[in-house]
Amino acid sequence: MFRTAIRMAGHRITALIAVACAVLGGAALVTATGVLAESGLRSRLPAGRIAGADVVIAADQEFRAPGELPTALVERRRIPSRLVGELAGLPGVTAAVGDISFPAALLDARGRVVAAGDPRVAGHGWSSTRLAGTAGAHVDGSAPTGAGEVAVDRATAAAAGIAKGDSVRVVVDGRPAAPYRVSALIGAPGAQDRATGGVYFADPTAARLSGRDGADDTGRADDTGRARVAGGADVSGAAPGSGGANSAGGARAGTVDLVGLRTEPGAGGRVAAEVRARLAGTGLLTVTGADRGDTAEPGAGASRSLLVLLAGSLSGIVLLITGFVTASALAVSIAGQRRDLALMRAVGATPGQIRRLAAAQSTVVAAVAVVPGAGLGYLLAGQFRRLLADRGVVPPGLPLTFSPLPALAAVLLLGLTVQVSARCSAWRTSRMPATEAVAESRSEPRDPSRARTRAGIVVVVAATAMSALPLFSRTLVGATATSVAGIVGAIGLALAGPALVRGIGGAAARATRSGSSAPTWLATANLRAYALRNAGIVSTLAMAVVFVLTYTFTQTTVLAATDRDTRAGTLAEQRLTAPGLGGLPTGTLAAVRRTPGVSAAAPVGTTTVVWQYRQFGDTVSEPGSATILTPDASDVLDLDVRAGALDRLTGATVAVSGEAARTRSAGVGRRISLVLGDGTRTEATVVAVYERGLGFGPVVLSGDLAAGHTTTRLDQSLLVRTDGTRAAGHHLAAFAASRPGLVLAPAEPPSTGGLRDAPPEVWINLVTIVVLLVYLLLSIANKLVAATAQRRTELAALRLNGTTPRQIRAMMRREAAITAATALVTALLLSAPPLALLGQGFLGRPWPAGPAWLLPGLAALVTVTAFVTVELPTRRTLRTPPV
Repeated sequence: MFRTAIRMAGHRITALIAVACAVLGGAALVTATGVLAESGLRSRLPAGRIAGADVVIAADQEFRAPGELPTALVERRRIPSRLVGELAGLPGVTAAVGDISFPAALLDARGRVVAAGDPRVAGHGWSSTRLAGTAGAHVDGSAPTGAGEVAVDRATAAAAGIAKGDSVRVVVDGRPAAPYRVSALIGAPGAQDRATGGVYFADPTAARLSGRDGADDTGRADDTGRARVAGGADVSGAAPGSGGANSAGGARAGTVDLVGLRTEPGAGGRVAAEVRARLAGTGLLTVTGADRGDTAEPGAGASRSLLVLLAGSLSGIVLLITGFVTASALAVSIAGQRRDLALMRAVGATPGQIRRLAAAQSTVVAAVAVVPGAGLGYLLAGQFRRLLADRGVVPPGLPLTFSPLPALAAVLLLGLTVQVSARCSAWRTSRMPATEAVAESRSEPRDPSRARTRAGIVVVVAATAMSALPLFSRTLVGATATSVAGIVGAIGLALAGPALVRGIGGAAARATRSGSSAPTWLATANLRAYALRNAGIVSTLAMAVVFVLTYTFTQTTVLAATDRDTRAGTLAEQRLTAPGLGGLPTGTLAAVRRTPGVSAAAPVGTTTVVWQYRQFGDTVSEPGSATILTPDASDVLDLDVRAGALDRLTGATVAVSGEAARTRSAGVGRRISLVLGDGTRTEATVVAVYERGLGFGPVVLSGDLAAGHTTTRLDQSLLVRTDGTRAAGHHLAAFAASRPGLVLAPAEPPSTGGLRDAPPEVWINLVTIVVLLVYLLLSIANKLVAATAQRRTELAALRLNGTTPRQIRAMMRREAAITAATALVTALLLSAPPLALLGQGFLGRPWPAGPAWLLPGLAALVTVTAFVTVELPTRRTLRTPPV
């Protein structure tokens, strides 16, 4: 069977090249998606500054709900500091170190901030250097011993222009800059080792500065003098040993971020087993080897979760488009062999043998293309990871995990697709009587399948109904229905395409019956007579247009709606931040309010929460971002509150969006279950319902509720509203310039238009669209070349009947024009309802937001593709004598 299949393939090289290209591109896309998914599940960050710890004990930074994927917790969970002493006495342990991190940044001689890595966690106790492995040995100087000494890594010291023994000002955990003497430089000369990056204090000093010594257990007062406590919140599930403390300071007192153990040579495994046995049931993790890096950076779990979600969202559309393109290319290949297959039926081949022969031939071609395609997929995944790192979506140090599994998955999925598509394409020929199969081998069925046409119409109607979801759900889920509806509609077009193309061809033939040129008459006649062949080309071109239009305009419309919500809801003119300090210094809010011309100011922050609610009898855990506001936020923000009031955001209270309130039964006065960013479970009361959920998220936490459950206890930003005078702006700018590290910017940066303001996830989606569009266009081009090359006999017959090469070229150009026009018109008809409903639901108008050049650009690209891929093989065919 395979020998016969290979011999038949040798006579249909052009058509099979189209199949090979479709399989190659599909294997690359499937493999790349698989690499991202596997990396999200298995990749780990380098151990970095805790590389010298053989065993690390830390809190679990993932929330696990039954039956659902783990959710990353981006806020640092802490563990009891008493574990350091308890574990230091274990046999085989040579050192036990409790590591703590807190905001710290140096100021150079000009008062400019010099951040040491991530300023939110740049401060450490000196004992943490013992966890840095061999890098910890490169110490030039002595350990800081008093409250006025620090040690600095060499890279940061060089950036700040300081040396050992110099005095340097350091901003620590929001306190005013204070002078410290540099007692030591850490790290090898000329090296920029992230393992030792940071500012190191004497251990007692570090514990006092970070609030770990219990000195401010009563809660750290904010700028208004109000103690930031949880206000009696019903909080459970705090980090083990924290005692359920809810205040900003109390949640940190008596805790460390993690515990690192150094062991005797060869004793690491035994010590880890002993520690796991001791900590069983506490919820703490005991990790060794490659898992240690994640414990030092809680955001690593969020990055891996993002990779899993990204791969999951891409996998469906990638598999759908890959299957569609591969099946379409196989249909062209099998159609060119109908005469060969019919003759085999005439000499006694059974229907099963015909289908196995078609499948074997396609499998041979796929096997040749899938291996280089999988290799290309690994390279594509590397480029995609680089894009994610450049956009700040994943840490630069997070590596990809490469294994044969993604390639194996690509082989299995594409092998199955090729087998099913080839057998379906040969089904009609294999089932027909031998004489009828031979008679039909040079023509197509006169009447398209009614069942196929009806199925296509039903699918198109279902896609149109699906696209109405944005009218009822102004959320990302509702917007996703638009892009999905476009693709489903394109599949319906592929099913109903033959009847549609035949109808268009019939109408065109009647319109050109008299007074038209010979090439035009021949083009319309071919369009009608070969409806099945032309429908495959039209539907594939239309799918490319529909896919790009719906996916791109979905992204840009949601972006425009979000921007509209945010701008309409922001009353403040200025935003004050301190990115180089890890947060705003203490006293900033009070000082800003005293600035002449300032009418109002309020802190605003963000975190993540998991909202647990009942749906259809089951508990659903929905992770998402949350805004942190105080009761005075209504002076700088207008969330379009429809019930309740934001000034009631005190204690264990939240405000929710109208969409969330409707779908989750969370009206004013209801109690909802949340898991805060550090894994703490809490019950909160809804005190307000607002409508601008797209711009401000589905839930807003009170500052009291979030206090003590974020990585730092500093405010992230201040929104400032002035009296609008120029003098107020000058006073505010002067205040920001007088405080090191403060950055003053417009509350909402001016829009630059287009996609320049798009967040990283939008750019990722657009890059994905470009990659899939390139794959689609290359596959369409190969398919058109193959379909044109298979018409050699038809073109030779026309030449023998007196048609000139010029007339044939004119005929083929007219066919290409009709094909491109039909594809564009049907694509617009399929895209218009979903996009109109999307615009109405999100923007209140029946058209989407997006670049105006996209549609004409796509039209030009599709037209050029159709003309070039028909013109070139036609000219090549005409060089051969017709006999």
